[in-house]
Amino acid sequence: MFKTKKSQVRIWSTHFGALMLTAGVIVGIAIGGVGGVIAASSTKSKIVACANKTTGAMRYSTSGRCTKTETKVSWNLAGTNGTAGAKGETGAAGTNGTNGTNATLAITQQSVCDGTDADATANEVCKVGMTGPGGGLIFFVDYNDEYATYDYLEAAPADAAYASSATTGAWATSVAKCGAAQSTSCLTATIYTETAVALATIKGLHRGLFGGKTATASIVARHDAAAPAVAKNTYAAGVADDYAVNGKSDWWLPSKDELGKMQENLNNKGVGGFAADSYWSSSESTAGTAWRQDFSFGSQGLNYKTDDSAYVRPVRAF
Repeated sequence: MFKTKKSQVRIWSTHFGALMLTAGVIVGIAIGGVGGVIAASSTKSKIVACANKTTGAMRYSTSGRCTKTETKVSWNLAGTNGTAGAKGETGAAGTNGTNGTNATLAITQQSVCDGTDADATANEVCKVGMTGPGGGLIFFVDYNDEYATYDYLEAAPADAAYASSATTGAWATSVAKCGAAQSTSCLTATIYTETAVALATIKGLHRGLFGGKTATASIVARHDAAAPAVAKNTYAAGVADDYAVNGKSDWWLPSKDELGKMQENLNNKGVGGFAADSYWSSSESTAGTAWRQDFSFGSQGLNYKTDDSAYVRPVRAF
């Protein structure tokens, strides 16, 4: 029977312990990336070390190969994926959300318009594009009741005419003492007596929706105060104020913003029968200019009050 001496056992035992200790150090260095051994190649899945057969000393092999005097030792870094777990149970359905509330109108809608139904009776709720009580087209509805007194704006069914049936004319006249200063005509003088903040406020109101009514009244009042009084069919606001059709005589010269709404809600949709040209507004800009709407290009700008080439399309409200 083969016998081993105690001294031989101790030697091999020492080599084995050193081997295990060195292996642990190498694994630790490899995993921790000390000196960039493993950190330089994050795709490696195995560590290879070489143990000297005589001394038991170990070294890390970057090539994965050992010499004839060494013993090859390797460790796997990554294990295989485990079996997928069972699918979890479906969670309980969440509670339904609260239904939204229907939008409410702040105005009481009027059924005095005629729409696209078969008859020609004015018994439908008024909407943009429908025929209004004056025979013209509705171009604005104040659904949220933002404006006092009125809820609907209606454009006249046709342009108003100046004296001698002229289709265009000036914003004002050259009659003396027409202006607010009562020293010159409304062609070159403002119709307003207000100044500073008060002037900016009144002009703002007269430019806005439903503002054309009071603006027109101011222009007419200045012309009526002239010496002598001016015939209404000679200036834009007077032409609109004197307009009457389908039993309605409460028309006015539209404001800057009212003309803009007519462009947007009527002319841009191919209705209204507007000329491809400029229309006067009742919104004065400076002493010598007033706002107008170009229905050809859809733009707004200023005309001199002396310009006699602009049209008049009256509007009314209810």
